[in-house]
Amino acid sequence: MRITGGTLCGRTVTVPAGVIRPAMDRMRESLFAILGDLTGKAFLDMFSGSGICALEAASRGANPVYLVEKDPIKVETIFKNVSIAPIRIECKIMSVELFLKRSKQAFDIIYLDPPFPYKFHESLIDMIGQLPVLKDGGLAVMHRPKERHMGDLIGRMKKSDERVYGRSIVDFYVKE
Repeated sequence: MRITGGTLCGRTVTVPAGVIRPAMDRMRESLFAILGDLTGKAFLDMFSGSGICALEAASRGANPVYLVEKDPIKVETIFKNVSIAPIRIECKIMSVELFLKRSKQAFDIIYLDPPFPYKFHESLIDMIGQLPVLKDGGLAVMHRPKERHMGDLIGRMKKSDERVYGRSIVDFYVKE
């Protein structure tokens, strides 16, 4: 996989062992074009896998950048990958639900890319809306399979956009 923009554009990262479904280069490039300038924005990459989305954000000026991944098999690869970042990326090895409940950091953008069999997409968006982990006016971005429906309004989170990339859909929710 390669980083598609910013100061690290063109650099490649390693894919960890185990089950992983990395975000396609084309989808990531489109996503970050939609997000625009990330300079100084707090970015959280959840279900991080390889760390590629955290690296994309750091490459494009986000700071601070956190990633969350619970699979210990992926840790060594994540640490290797984030070592090329222009800033320190905080790596949290725990479940995303636990991180959301414990986090003292508030983010401008939260990117969620759960495994396709994951069934709690709407619950996570609702939880993000209820907790102080996302700033008011902040954006939660959910990558999901086409077959999994997401509502237009989930608690305090309102869908502002939806993009289709083959079998994947990316939903954009704003915290009101």
